[in-house]
Amino acid sequence: MNDSVSGPDRAVEGFRKVFGAEPEGVWAAPGRVNLIGEHTDYNDGFVMPLALPHTCLAAARARTDGVLRLHSGDAPGGVVELRVDDLAPVADDAGGDRGGWAAYPAGVVWALRDAGVLSGDGAGGADLHYTSTVPTGAGLSSSAALEVVTATALNELYGLGLEPMRIAQLCQRAENVFVGVPCGIMDQTASACCAEGHALFLDTREMALRQVPFDLAADGLRLLVVDTQVKHELGDGAYANRRASCEAGARALGVNALRDVAYEHLDEALGTLAGDEILVKRVRHVVTENHRVEEVIERLDAGATRSIGPVLTDGHASCRDDFEISCAELDLVVETANAAGALGARMTGGGFGGSAIVLVEEADAESVGKAVTEAFAAAGYRAPRIFPAVPSAGARRLA
Repeated sequence: MNDSVSGPDRAVEGFRKVFGAEPEGVWAAPGRVNLIGEHTDYNDGFVMPLALPHTCLAAARARTDGVLRLHSGDAPGGVVELRVDDLAPVADDAGGDRGGWAAYPAGVVWALRDAGVLSGDGAGGADLHYTSTVPTGAGLSSSAALEVVTATALNELYGLGLEPMRIAQLCQRAENVFVGVPCGIMDQTASACCAEGHALFLDTREMALRQVPFDLAADGLRLLVVDTQVKHELGDGAYANRRASCEAGARALGVNALRDVAYEHLDEALGTLAGDEILVKRVRHVVTENHRVEEVIERLDAGATRSIGPVLTDGHASCRDDFEISCAELDLVVETANAAGALGARMTGGGFGGSAIVLVEEADAESVGKAVTEAFAAAGYRAPRIFPAVPSAGARRLA
């Protein structure tokens, strides 16, 4: 959907229908794909996402009575009404539902208040109506887009003066503490900070950003997203398990984070971990994945965009074999696409389903996509959704 034309109008119309008033504005925040750098962000490592043209929109209006009313045009159910003074994280041992989709924007309001950014009784009240073109459960950060668009809207409605990176950090805290998903900072940073026509290099320890030109069309290339339509939930414990393994590996090696294990000293580090096959695999993935991010940047800086293809494929093998977060559908995308002439392919996102990315010559995009679709049909899988990833802008006001 072209959110600069029909998106804001649809959001405004939905707001009027639900709340019976005019919104003060419409804001957008994008989903993302990660070009390279998987599960490295919570290890103080390197990542390289790019924003998608698919966005979560929020039509919003401030309230002065301390009431937060949330409505989604894409989720079942009516308006979720909360009092901002009552917002609090669910205890870790509470189990069960943490509030469904509304927990993400509610968590953002809680994080803004907990940080003292929104202060005073009832501060943060608002009416918010959401509509989104970011596929859910596809590993494209629909939750981060929801969080970031909420924070971006409140930032303007309340004149908070927050910079995009600060918005990303507060949204990550909302997801970690309020929602209970131990994600890293990449997804929220991508949604808040990406620039059109660029991939975003992020050093998650230093929180240093660099916009890396990534003009695929100029090079006659296309980056396809293949949504396998296999849904996953990062809150099911698998993500937390991988993070815990990485932290255990860092402790065993006597470092603050796996970022501190130099690629040149990887064999020595793995020797220290000999006997614990799981830690060996997890550490090897993170250290080599950080190195792959550096390789991709070096090749893009040299104008050798096509040569990143094999690096992407190597990254998938590492995600599959060492981090063990792939699945049969993702593996089939990568194998089929490469056999059909792709330059490289890999899973993207948290894993356990979701999406893969495929780098292709523009002239081969249709035939590679067709080969993947036919392979899914032959395997008895649901047809994948395939679309181009166009490096797009981060969060912004639309109307």
